[in-house]
Amino acid sequence: MIVKNILISQPKPVNGSQYSDIIEKFNVGIDFCPFFKAEPISVRDFRTQKISILDYTAIVFTSKVAIDAFFKICEEMRVVVPETMKYFCVSEAIALYLQKYIVYRKRKIFFGNGSVDSVVGVIGSKHKEETFLLTYVDTIKEDLEKQFVKAKLKHNHAILVQTRMSDLKEINLSKYQVVVLYSPMDVKSLQENYPDFQQKSVKFITFGPTAAKAMKAANFDIEIEAPTPEVPSVVKALQLFLESE
Repeated sequence: MIVKNILISQPKPVNGSQYSDIIEKFNVGIDFCPFFKAEPISVRDFRTQKISILDYTAIVFTSKVAIDAFFKICEEMRVVVPETMKYFCVSEAIALYLQKYIVYRKRKIFFGNGSVDSVVGVIGSKHKEETFLLTYVDTIKEDLEKQFVKAKLKHNHAILVQTRMSDLKEINLSKYQVVVLYSPMDVKSLQENYPDFQQKSVKFITFGPTAAKAMKAANFDIEIEAPTPEVPSVVKALQLFLESE
């Protein structure tokens, strides 16, 4: 299979590109295009959920955009988040993003390995007495909610981010031999923008377990799933795939 063009469902990197070596080494073109847009909800919409942030002693984040939305809402509502607040994140990358807003302290920031199960595992018995606010994008993550119920953890949830599908109609999907997807929303956008799409020879690379799960549910074949110990990044996944062709 000859690979000439790759489509990545993310914004184009701002400061240089980690993909430059791949473009040069394998003589391929890489296009970046977000398959959906995520925006913080308004304070007005947040108020309708009847959530008082200061009622909680720990916040759970499943995405970076939810972190942005949380602190934006706090600022606009003039809520001063106490220093004692703890933060539990699905992955280390999301946890490190908190540095944009707070001083990173290990005693109050905790993270899992990327799966929802791992968050509850990190909480364990040491933090089980906290009162948790689970933050979501658009819809409740049923898997996470179920894990908190099963563990009998005191919690509530708040939807902080709304998403809109990008209009991809001007993108000729048949131009690409490889498409990289990062989330279930990417998969949903793919299906809505291209209702007649058939995979045929297109190779998909996914990043994150939820994207892979959504792809399988949609009956698409996945060439490479990342991250894994052997394939920790999309760059590594592309490198391995292109070397095998």
